[in-house]
Amino acid sequence: MKFVDEAVITIQSGDGGPGCTSFRRERFIERGGPDGGDGGDGGHVILKVDPGKRTLYDLHRQKMHRAQNGAPGMGRQKHGKNGNHCYINLPAGTLIRDAETDQTIVDLTRQGDEYIIAEGGKGGRGNKRFATSTNRAPRYSQPGLPGVERKLKLELKLLADVGIVGLPNAGKSTLIAAMSAARPKIGAYPFTTLTPTLGMVTPPFGEPFAVADIPGLIKGAHQGTGLGIKFLKHIERTGILIHLIDAGAIDPQEPLADFTVVNQELTLYSRTLADKARIIVLNKIDLAGTDHRVASFCRAVPDFEVHTISAATGQGVDKLIQLLASRLQKE
Repeated sequence: MKFVDEAVITIQSGDGGPGCTSFRRERFIERGGPDGGDGGDGGHVILKVDPGKRTLYDLHRQKMHRAQNGAPGMGRQKHGKNGNHCYINLPAGTLIRDAETDQTIVDLTRQGDEYIIAEGGKGGRGNKRFATSTNRAPRYSQPGLPGVERKLKLELKLLADVGIVGLPNAGKSTLIAAMSAARPKIGAYPFTTLTPTLGMVTPPFGEPFAVADIPGLIKGAHQGTGLGIKFLKHIERTGILIHLIDAGAIDPQEPLADFTVVNQELTLYSRTLADKARIIVLNKIDLAGTDHRVASFCRAVPDFEVHTISAATGQGVDKLIQLLASRLQKE
């Protein structure tokens, strides 16, 4: 299934059914009087978090969602049937905005969350409701109230505890595969990862945590270069960022070149994202000749704690998992 993280849909709650104008007509009963029943209420449109959903693909294809109208009232004071509700199933982490004003309506982040986004119209009252001592035979009833139509913008932001960022070919997919059961596409060429990948990590202590692998950033990503920055929203909710750097690509003359590129793109996207707690991890230390490259990088960032790993061989990965679990427990 194609990964889709944005969709625009139109919703329509049900109209209320009209009340009934009716009079009782039975043998041997004179002047039976009004007996028109009320119309049924229209169905609501309800947003619901579904644990089985991972993308907005279905909603990207189906643009219109309607609840059922209420049925008209009937004679003998019979109430019209209420309309069925329309449930829209969404993945956890879906942000709902008004498409016209861009105002945030609700952010559905927990499994089982439900939200009535459009209430159905109330059914009209039948003429029985209008009978009084001075008006014993009312010949009118109420129409049902109309439902609500809204245009919504849906935006999915993955719910992850840890986000992995870095340049293409830094080894992000290999790392998330080494840490979890996720199996993203891995290749020796740029932009192997075209969509975010989510993996669950089980540390030796503490609660399991989710890690998100974000497609690689390059210089000019904020202007749409490469895959752009459209996937960065998926790590806005994370508590910790792993800034993954290819140790074999570090230039001893300019050791912070790759580090600076990613930092600038994060800052241009969101100051909040750039200020998140971050762990610097140098990957691919199994490659020959990386020792002096790692040393030059560490000298250039004396105020940062730098961790070294080889995601391909697993060297240092367990220690990194323990570090992440410890940091998340403190938060």
